[in-house]
Amino acid sequence: MNPIAFEIFGISVRWYGIFIAIGMVLGTLLAIRESRRIDFDEDELINLLLFAIPIAIIGARLYYVIFQWEYYQGDILKIINIREGGLAIHGGIIGSVFTAIVYCKIRNINFWTIGDITAPSIILGQAIGRWGNFINQEAYGRETDLPWGISVDGVNVHPTFLYESLWNILMFVFLLWYRKNKKKIEGEVFLLYLSLYSLGRFFIEGLRTDSLMLGDIRVAQLISIVLIIFTMIIFFVRRKRKM
Repeated sequence: MNPIAFEIFGISVRWYGIFIAIGMVLGTLLAIRESRRIDFDEDELINLLLFAIPIAIIGARLYYVIFQWEYYQGDILKIINIREGGLAIHGGIIGSVFTAIVYCKIRNINFWTIGDITAPSIILGQAIGRWGNFINQEAYGRETDLPWGISVDGVNVHPTFLYESLWNILMFVFLLWYRKNKKKIEGEVFLLYLSLYSLGRFFIEGLRTDSLMLGDIRVAQLISIVLIIFTMIIFFVRRKRKM
């Protein structure tokens, strides 16, 4: 499939960027709607997103480049060229969370409130963005004979981008339901987002052939285990303190 959707004045516009942009727009609209529902200052949310979104993209790229440094070292043009892929969601999460913590501290806003507002938006954006990987023919898995395998270079492989997109959509529906019906204290939706995404990513990552590695360890699996343990401890400790 052609990764270029169309051209404007000789500049190619890629499907990868289009899917990421769609995810960001829909996620932002959803977060704005939730902020209005709970009577949270909509302007504060938008101001935060204006900082968090670009920093998340920078973080996602830096994270990817760091673990692929042998390929990128010495070539600044390769480092800044994200048009063909090369964004790591864990780097984006780190960048956006750090930005939100700093912004909330400066503006005297409850970080957990922001987290619960934006968590479903983030996972929705991730679900949509994964289809950019499909267009670029990246983030796929090892060879398989399953009937839903996709052909890459003449070989049937696991469509891991699809697995993650479907998992993210299920999470999106669950988080909306949980936020409306089951949330006990601020921050639970955000913590569940981190833990559940990490759970799915741990297993899906084991099928991929393009994992970022730290020695013999898949970095995404290591980060996923740490996040699951860390977020669940915070989840239950905070809930116990409120009882």
